[in-house]
Amino acid sequence: MTDRRKRFLFLQGLPGGSFWRLAVALRERGCFVIRVNFNGGDQMDWPEPAIGYRGPLSEWPATLNRIVEQHGVTDIVLFGDCRPLHRAALSCAGASSLTVHVFEEGYVRPDWVTLEQGGVNGHSTLPRDPDWYLREAAALAPVVIGSPLGQTFDRRARETFGYHAAAILLWWRYPFYRTHRPWGALTEGRGWLVRLARRSLSKRRTVEALSRIAERRYFLFALQLDSDYQIRVHSSFAGMMPAIDFVMRSFALHAPPDACLVVKEHPLDNGLKDWRGLVRQSARLYGVADRVVFCDLGDIDVLVRGSAGLVTVNSTTGTLGLSAGVPVVAMGRAVYDMPGLTHQTGLDAFWTDPQQPSVELYEAFRRVLADRCMVRGGFYSEEGLSLLIDGAVERILARSKSITSPSSLAVAAE
Repeated sequence: MTDRRKRFLFLQGLPGGSFWRLAVALRERGCFVIRVNFNGGDQMDWPEPAIGYRGPLSEWPATLNRIVEQHGVTDIVLFGDCRPLHRAALSCAGASSLTVHVFEEGYVRPDWVTLEQGGVNGHSTLPRDPDWYLREAAALAPVVIGSPLGQTFDRRARETFGYHAAAILLWWRYPFYRTHRPWGALTEGRGWLVRLARRSLSKRRTVEALSRIAERRYFLFALQLDSDYQIRVHSSFAGMMPAIDFVMRSFALHAPPDACLVVKEHPLDNGLKDWRGLVRQSARLYGVADRVVFCDLGDIDVLVRGSAGLVTVNSTTGTLGLSAGVPVVAMGRAVYDMPGLTHQTGLDAFWTDPQQPSVELYEAFRRVLADRCMVRGGFYSEEGLSLLIDGAVERILARSKSITSPSSLAVAAE
């Protein structure tokens, strides 16, 4: 291929139309775009013809190489770098000198999205050197914090439901497709229905839990999704339950006797595991049931700011704590886990001597992230999505000055 125009291959994104909107914006800037659909949900979210991959995972790398060669692909766009389909794409890109643009929900939240080349989270090339961030940030302007972009859960729920419904209804078109998640859509759907049915009970339980910690010193442990690759790939824990036991044992042995531990359920947990019951069981095992409080719901920002310290595996809730000046200890691999930001002497010491984050270093860290790998916006509100698309296009094309003429959007028919 001698054509130097940017030629983008889109793989899987989050449910909804965000990747389609981004593709349209890139086309308007003169880029060629092609898409591979792997299931009916992908097909529903991409209203133009695309390549439909219907083979097994084992044959995907060879097919991908043919697509890249046939269409002269220069860049790959995807969400999350740990899905098996996407790991193959990263391997292909490394062998072919392609640029891979990886989206992920933001390192800093809310209202930011991660867009990094080559990999995110534990695969990020960002250093863990505090001095490097201080040097790099010296030449950067402060991060401008705009007004909040609003709540988006209802839209997220609708688009996620539609995606999975289409995947189920059109399964026969993609017979070899297997989700990267531990559970199928029907199983997760049942869990969500049960969780939604119990929402009133969860609200009452949360009010009761918060009343128990009023005027008391507490540490916060923010649970992550059991299915999250942050746990499965970027930590030493096989799931959240081993992490819960690890934290509970350390708290029982080393925390001051007057301290409480608040365990907060993840807002997007599918309800398939009874985390309340499992936390209670672990707390009883280690003799601290009277000092452990479980919150189904609640404002995580308020809980973080009121805590004596935040315990996390590697959640982006950690940056929420750092921004509030709250001590944070990370038990897994996280881009923000470095001297001067997070507690560095282990969980056992955290309960009695939590290390405060440096305000100067966190500000430098945030400036660098905003300059290198974050875009303001979101996937599930109109305002947030518009900001995201505009910012993402500029970020993606920043190193691509050779666009010469327009071309049409993805033309490979199914």
